[in-house]
Amino acid sequence: MIKKINIDITGMHCASCSTLITNTLNKVDGVKYANVNLTTNKATIEFVKDSVNEKTLINTIKGKGYGASISIDNDLIIDNKKEKKEYLKLKKLFYFSLIFAIPVFILGMFFMKNPIPFQDITMWALATPVQFIVAGSMYKGAFSALKNRSANMDTLIVMGTSAAYFYSVFVVLSGHGHVYFEASAVLITIVIFGRLLEAKAKGRTSEAIKKLIGLKPKMAIVIRKGKEIQIKIDDVVIGDKIIVKPGEKIPVDGIIIEGHSSIDESMITGESIPVEKLKGDLVMGATINKHGSFTFKATKIGANTTLSQIIKLIENAQGSKAPIQRFADSVSAYFVPSVLLISLITFVSWFFIFGSEFQFALITSVTVLVIACPCALGLATPTAIMVGTGKGAKNGILIKGGESLETTHKIKNIIFDKTGTITKGKPKVIDVIGGTNILKIAGSIEKSSEHPLAEAIIERAKKDKISLKKVNGFNAMVGKGVRANIGNKEYYLGNLNLMKERKVNISKFNEEINTFEKEGKTVMMLSEGKNILGLVSVADEIREEAQQTIKKLDELGIKVYMITGDNQKTAQSIAKKVGIKNVFSGVLPEDKVKHVKKLQKEGSVAMVGDGINDAPALAQADIGISMGSGTDVAMETGDIVLIRDNLLNVVKSIKLSKMTMTKIRQNMFWALFYNSLGIPIAAGVLYPFTGWLLNPMIAGAAMALSSISVVSNSLFLKAKTLI
Repeated sequence: MIKKINIDITGMHCASCSTLITNTLNKVDGVKYANVNLTTNKATIEFVKDSVNEKTLINTIKGKGYGASISIDNDLIIDNKKEKKEYLKLKKLFYFSLIFAIPVFILGMFFMKNPIPFQDITMWALATPVQFIVAGSMYKGAFSALKNRSANMDTLIVMGTSAAYFYSVFVVLSGHGHVYFEASAVLITIVIFGRLLEAKAKGRTSEAIKKLIGLKPKMAIVIRKGKEIQIKIDDVVIGDKIIVKPGEKIPVDGIIIEGHSSIDESMITGESIPVEKLKGDLVMGATINKHGSFTFKATKIGANTTLSQIIKLIENAQGSKAPIQRFADSVSAYFVPSVLLISLITFVSWFFIFGSEFQFALITSVTVLVIACPCALGLATPTAIMVGTGKGAKNGILIKGGESLETTHKIKNIIFDKTGTITKGKPKVIDVIGGTNILKIAGSIEKSSEHPLAEAIIERAKKDKISLKKVNGFNAMVGKGVRANIGNKEYYLGNLNLMKERKVNISKFNEEINTFEKEGKTVMMLSEGKNILGLVSVADEIREEAQQTIKKLDELGIKVYMITGDNQKTAQSIAKKVGIKNVFSGVLPEDKVKHVKKLQKEGSVAMVGDGINDAPALAQADIGISMGSGTDVAMETGDIVLIRDNLLNVVKSIKLSKMTMTKIRQNMFWALFYNSLGIPIAAGVLYPFTGWLLNPMIAGAAMALSSISVVSNSLFLKAKTLI
């Protein structure tokens, strides 16, 4: 049995940390998949339950010198507290460091030529708390990495600042040379400041999910033992009768058992107009009751509510890894050791080969260590994914993972299911041919069916106040129709394929059938045995945004198809109205997969369906896009869920994918360009020609800036318009 868990990790500072833990976890027997997200500080792990357990996985992480604990499902309130605590800790460290670093900097920079008495000793005293208190966590991180025979960002900082600090101590004790206490103290202060800004910026990347958490109500009024009592939402149990008054948030998901009202569901569906709710209707937690009071029975609580499922999907997506990140991971794995080697070569070259002073060689090698920043590369992908998935959620688009987000922009062909996708999925009976008894028989047969067309017939029968008969021997034939017995008579109700299979002669209704099909209506034929009795035509209203959606997809160069079980005439009529030129008609649900596979030979394929009967095709497609207004089935099916049931969100999904990938490439380019340019300059390659040498403090500032710039660039996604 495969189990999936999230583990909170503390003590990570750079991409090398996350890469080390990821690689270590993936080597554990029984682990199928592991990814550590530097931005969220979480590990997502899929493992075989019988082969390994949670305790082993946690101990594996702790064994590498990091803190680890099981994440509580959807408990981002705890995460937010941790995040805030970490930010405040960094803030205190920064101010503490600043108190000591500023006087050290002033003494070192402005009193260099005219030193004051005991200047070097004073600088030593001021720099020491910064070196060992402020940078304490860096030393711990570096030693942990060393213990695991690896190196990380802490290794670079510790080696660089320690070299400057201990050399300066040697100078003070020997009385010869120039001290560099200001370099180590200011550098550590800059690093802490960079991490402070980075923590703040990283926190902003998860704002979308924090806002969703904020929607959750805290209390509920329940009826227990005949009394109304107010309890915490966590204490609500399934079956509780809950009272909701005007203006209140609905605590959990449930069914109205008494009263009626209009509900603002905009936070889930995006529809600004309140929805009228009557007895028997479903209500969703966190939506707002606008007018009347009502009582409902709780059916879903805690992590099972619609809102919690949405939050979970976003959380999983933000913790996932896009394929493009593999490049960053492979670079990060070799980056720090390479920098250490370059730093050593720099020192050896200047001191032993070119005969420079020891101080000069030391400073250049320290500057190389300092300027190198694998964090920027490590943050390039996850920050963009977090902002991208968050922006998607804000627009009613739930993207289930980094891979889905990356793949979506590659789509060449897109297939739309007709019923419930191109159309609203709420068909109505338009014509009844063959007498009033036709509707009575058809309604009686279909009352045992859950098909949307069946619902339309039953709805019309109710409207016409037709009393339905008892049936037996009901049998649904997928993609064709139904059969049932009324008394001793056998009836069939379905499409042309069913009539052909039953060898029913339909010639007397050919004219009506052709007319209805040309008008885009779905024709259902009723037969008694092999005798045709009549017709029922059903039409499904086309979504208002369908035509605009198809037009925009055409503009993006994506080839659009429609697939349906309807006959060719009906299918072509609908397709023509929305602007689709390519149609697969008369297709059975199980055959939709074949058409997806065929198109995949031409390029990446997206399938857009309602998430129920289209499940196999959605799974086969490179990207499955489910319509569903946040339904359970839609949540489980497909790679992208359009919770607002708006087809334009298909276009938005593709554009969001393109924008996110652009940001990732920009981030990676900047990270690689920064290091490709910065490291040679730090090593002093320009010094023989220009006499210019990079100061370690400037290198430290540049290092911090590189990470912040990557995160900030990802945040620019928020301001982008999708259509």
